[in-house]
Amino acid sequence: MAMERIQVDVPKDWLSVADICEYMDVSAFVVTRMLRNGGMPAVKFGREWRVAKRDFEDFLNVERDSPVGSS
Repeated sequence: MAMERIQVDVPKDWLSVADICEYMDVSAFVVTRMLRNGGMPAVKFGREWRVAKRDFEDFLNVERDSPVGSS
């Protein structure tokens, strides 16, 4: 049985590191490390990272469906 797709209820098309930290309840270190390692699709504008909301949703859904410990 397929799980319902995760949809991020944030009124923005592009999310900042702070937005993701707040949504996931993790530190900025965790998010920026993932972005630097290419673990989540993102765009960097100067010193600021931005993640498209759709890419973040896709990332969450793929990770949820992956076997534990595969990331």
